[in-house]
Amino acid sequence: MRHDPATILLYRPVNQQELDLIAASGWQEFPPRLPEQPIFYPVLNEAYAAQIARDWNVPYYGVGYVLRFALDADYAALFPVQNVGDRQHDELWVPAEELVEFNQHIQGRIEIVSIFKPE
Repeated sequence: MRHDPATILLYRPVNQQELDLIAASGWQEFPPRLPEQPIFYPVLNEAYAAQIARDWNVPYYGVGYVLRFALDADYAALFPVQNVGDRQHDELWVPAEELVEFNQHIQGRIEIVSIFKPE
């Protein structure tokens, strides 16, 4: 029996356009970053991802999604946790040029856990 590596659950707030690209990948990978986006930042807790999806994506894009995915924990440890505000605002900063390799360490499928729309 093969032993799967330990994983860490991460979350990613996205808009509809990014969600469509993830769905087109078979829920297996995140799309390349745009030129003005030098980092990919999955977050470490669902509440923070929901805050971004609700407070940022909904006003700017009309809808926000929170995605959850498992990442090989040993690989995730290569990216130091960055705190960008409150105690719960922890992110991993993955350089955009490393996203292809990052995607190869996703275990299983990326899944939607929350949807936010205008009230």
